[in-house]
Parts: sequence; C-alpha cells; structure tokens
Amino acid sequence: MILQAIAFYIFAAILIGSGFMVVTARNPVHSVLFLILAFFNAAALFVLLGAEFLAMILVVVYVGAVAVLFLFVVMMLNVDFAELKKGAKQYLMPGLMVGGLLALELIFVVALRWNFAATAVKGAATPAGISNTAALGHILYTDYIFYFQTAGLILLVAMIGAIVLTLRKRPGVRRQKAGEQVNRTPQQSMEVVDIKPGQGA
Repeated sequence: MILQAIAFYIFAAILIGSGFMVVTARNPVHSVLFLILAFFNAAALFVLLGAEFLAMILVVVYVGAVAVLFLFVVMMLNVDFAELKKGAKQYLMPGLMVGGLLALELIFVVALRWNFAATAVKGAATPAGISNTAALGHILYTDYIFYFQTAGLILLVAMIGAIVLTLRKRPGVRRQKAGEQVNRTPQQSMEVVDIKPGQGA
C-alpha cells in the first residue's frame, strides 16, 4: 500500500508540474513537450486505478494527436521555420529533460511490473470473467450511447473548424472546379483541327 501511495504522489506531482509548464511556457515547442509529459503521467494514474484501457487510449489518441495539434498551431501562427532551425539548440535541454523523465518513469514501471494495478483502489476491479475493456464498452454503448454520439459530433465540428481556419487561398495555385468540369460541353473539351496534307508535324 505504501508503494502505491508513493507511485501516486510521484506521478501526480509530475502531472501538476508539467500542466503548469504547459500554461506558462512562452515557446509552443516547450508547451507541446510538457503536454506530452502530462499525458503520460495521467495515463500512469489510470494504470494505478486499474483502468489500463483508458491509459492506453490516452497515450495512443492524445499523444498521437499532439503532433496534429502542433501542426495546426504552426499553420495558424505562421511560425518561421528558418528561425526554428537556427534556434534548435535551445530546445535540446528541455527535450532531454522531458525524455529523461519519461525514461525514468518507464524504468520505474518495468521494475514494479504493476502487480498492484487491479487492486490499487477498492471496487476498481471488474466482475469475474469480464475484462476492463469489455465492461467499459458495455456501459459506453448502452447507457451512454447518446453522449458518446454527441461527443463524436462535437469532435467532427471541431475538426472541420480547424480545417476552415487553416485553409488559405494562394495565388497561382491551380484548384479543381467540380461545377465547371461537370457542365463542360464537347465543344469545350476538344478541338477538331483539319490538317492539310504536308502540314503535319
């Protein structure tokens, strides 16, 4: 029980600290690095609660989505890539700190082997014969199906809004015009040329 409490306080402290750094960091690259660290520590807290499925989803979905989020930020802020390349050395120390902290946490996880994951909190274990993923899916797609669909619609609207905000018209770029293509006539599509004998290429 003492080991569980120590692990909880370690992950919670790092999570709070990294969350604070996400808000206070002036550089967007530093904010993204600390945000990834916060997601990993939140996933570790889910593992302590016996919710390994939620922990894996948090890592796969949110950590993977951070790269897309950063791309949108770069596209919306018009960050100068030349300046980023010149100042790449200043990102080395924060990157090494975040990477080293993640490496220490992974070593800590492997050393403990999480034998206490399912019994960390009373009542966290699922009924006999049902896995954590199956129990979560049963509740999600029966009792909370309307909330689940509503969240999907909200994410769809957010994705469309992000695309619209970052879409810019550039001069000199050829774009497809479906209406003009559909309404084309044979006279607009081809030209009949009468070549006289001896005038061919």
